[in-house]
Amino acid sequence: MSDNQPIRLKTISEFHTLRGLPKPKHPLISVINFEDMKKTSEIGRQNLMFDFFMISVKRDMSHKYRYGQQDYDFDEGVMFCMAPHQILSVIREEQGKNPSGWMLMIHPDFLWNTSLASSIKKYEFFDYSVNEALFLSEDEEIKIQQIIENIKQEYQSNIDKFSQNIIISQLETLLNYSERFYQRQFITRHKAHHQFLEKLEILLNDYFKGENIIKNGLPTVQFLSEQLNMSPQYMRSLLKSLTGQTTQQIIHEKLIENAKEKLSTTELSVSEIAYELGFEHSQSFNKLFKAKTDISPLEFRKSFN
Repeated sequence: MSDNQPIRLKTISEFHTLRGLPKPKHPLISVINFEDMKKTSEIGRQNLMFDFFMISVKRDMSHKYRYGQQDYDFDEGVMFCMAPHQILSVIREEQGKNPSGWMLMIHPDFLWNTSLASSIKKYEFFDYSVNEALFLSEDEEIKIQQIIENIKQEYQSNIDKFSQNIIISQLETLLNYSERFYQRQFITRHKAHHQFLEKLEILLNDYFKGENIIKNGLPTVQFLSEQLNMSPQYMRSLLKSLTGQTTQQIIHEKLIENAKEKLSTTELSVSEIAYELGFEHSQSFNKLFKAKTDISPLEFRKSFN
């Protein structure tokens, strides 16, 4: 299979077939244990695209995963989330390990006419998991495991008119705990976060000092996220957690910082400064400057002098 041609799995049943598992008890939701999956001796890379949500905890895998631009090893317990239509590369380099953990698959059709149909989009770790898997403590993993067992028990029992609501409630609890644990991970990873803020600062300083600002205007959120190898959603969440500001606010803050420096240390006109900061029209620069500082560029220059 070419790296550019992923295997698309439209249904949970197709995944069960691919991994040598029995037919799922429910067509739209399934919990499987990795110990039960068919082992393969095939070495190499396989790209998969799922048409359903996937949440899993994996450990002791004999292969690596590439999701987005990030490689993952699963020697320890790591929680990993995927939204539909995203590509996961499985790179098998060795044989012999006995993997453990579980995978929960939820087809979007299962969420129709429920509270999760739209609210599941608010859980951004389905997007930024391309760069941030969740490392669970022992207690956290036990808590998550209990919820998974409740979900499994419910859909494997006799389905009645209450089953979907009960499972949706369990799913919401699972996602809310995951959100809490991700926030805990944000807070505890001080060193990595310090390095991230330092890299962002250097990136913005270089951008504003170089010719990019004149050629392309202000740096975009997409540009910064690509340079820092993370999704825009994850970068926004991380910045909001660390600084209380959005990415756009950080960009504007750096812009105002540079504008104030030019207004106070050079003889350039406001129009020339606006041009050097990537604005085609000085009126737009004036408007943004005043919105951020409550005074116009000229008033700032006068007050400084």
